[in-house]
Formats: sequence, C-alpha cells, structure tokens
Amino acid sequence: MQKIVATNKKAYHDYFVEDTYEAGIVLKGCEVKSIRLGAVNLRDSFVIIKNGEAFLLGAHISPYKMGSYYNVDPRRTRKLLLNRFEINKLRGRVEQKGYTLIPLKIYFKDALVKIELGLCRGKELHDKRASIRERENDRNIRRVMKEYNAR
Repeated sequence: MQKIVATNKKAYHDYFVEDTYEAGIVLKGCEVKSIRLGAVNLRDSFVIIKNGEAFLLGAHISPYKMGSYYNVDPRRTRKLLLNRFEINKLRGRVEQKGYTLIPLKIYFKDALVKIELGLCRGKELHDKRASIRERENDRNIRRVMKEYNAR
C-alpha cells in the first residue's frame, strides 16, 4: 500500500517523463516525522550521480516542530538507494544530451520512505503550449459529455 506524501507537478509541466524508477532515501531521525506530516517540497529538486552514488539535491523537508536539536538542515543533500545496475544505466542515459533525473513523488511504501525518479527530457515552449491545449480540450470534452449524460 502506498501513501503519496508529495508530488512534483511542475516536473510534469516542464519535462517529458520517459521512464520512472523507485529509490529509497537516506533520512535522519525527525525527517521521517516531517514527511509523515507532509512537510515536503520537491519543486526545485533534482538528482545527480557522483562516484557511483545518486544524491538528491534541493528537496526541502521542513524541520519537525518537536525535534529540538535533532533537526537537520532542510535542504541538505540526501543519498538515494539504488542498486549498481540501475545507477550505471541512469548514468549512461543522463550523460546523453538533454536528459536529467527529476524526483516526481515521495511516498510511503509500508513503513519505508520511497521516492519516484523520472528520467526526463526538457520541454520547449511550444511543447508546453501544446500540452496545455490538450489538457483544456480534454476538460471541455469531459464537461460536454457530463452535460449530455445528465439529460
């Protein structure tokens, strides 16, 4: 059972998500309690691969109110837990032009905190406009169908 805590909606607007991966995340004491409360922001975060390890940069996990001196820096670099095969595969793809690793969701899988990474390619302005137009058209079609079925 998954309980989604936070999603990165801006990533779906700014990037084409080509593939997704699930990774564990190394957290310190009170960060898990903050995540349980939903005090997470993934908006400007990204993942780098350095020395055969994956790291999450720019994610903001607010300090736990009752944490006292156990709280850590909210924007610290956090290590991601992936197996060697996945890291090598991702490193090869990220080194290609235009690909990047973006965190899409953070969620609980049973009692463990997991993060969904997306292998993404950046959208250009005309692509963003096309996706907005498509979303509005779908919304209009659903509204008309709902009115039609209500009659």
